[in-house]
Amino acid sequence: MIFCVMFTGIIIDTGEVMHVSSGRLTVSTSKLFPELEVGRSIAVNGACLTVIELNPAAESFSAELSPETLERTNLGLLRRGDLVNLELPLRFSDRLDGHFVLGHVDTVGELVSISRKEKGAVFRFRVDKKYSRYLIEKGSIALDGISLTIFNIRDGEFDVAIIPHTLEQTNLRLRRPGDKINVEFDVLGKYIEKLLPTSLLALPRQRAGG
Repeated sequence: MIFCVMFTGIIIDTGEVMHVSSGRLTVSTSKLFPELEVGRSIAVNGACLTVIELNPAAESFSAELSPETLERTNLGLLRRGDLVNLELPLRFSDRLDGHFVLGHVDTVGELVSISRKEKGAVFRFRVDKKYSRYLIEKGSIALDGISLTIFNIRDGEFDVAIIPHTLEQTNLRLRRPGDKINVEFDVLGKYIEKLLPTSLLALPRQRAGG
């Protein structure tokens, strides 16, 4: 039984977009379809949506896209045939292999470059500089719903290392520079920022040994 909606950023399947309009998205997924129910939550490219209709013949589900979702995510940019990352909510009996992801996308970032490596690749992304405070060296981030670790942070840009398995199992294998990516920053950092006094957050960092 699912007591709260939470994800881990470990993608279970890549579904294919069958239809998208201003207020509705339909995705096919033969792998996850047997587990879907009307009213159940599912993360699509990292955005938590609610299943409103099932089509057994096409092994597809439909979900509504609210104005807030369209404004905050890349789902409104999808076209028929696009692949989207899918994940079902975490159950308390599941292993936590990624990090806590709420499915509440904070902003849309941009893929800057891809450096192919012998084993995998390094993707560089950019977000608005106002979000730089949430970028922590070796910290967690969800990109299109994928739990990743960031490094080499500079001026709102950062790198993530993508192993071959992740490339194969997610839509990153089809991404190109200039593509828009859903970004959810680590919720722990956002709660800390909210709870700590503003005056304390504004204090300059003390040098080591100072």
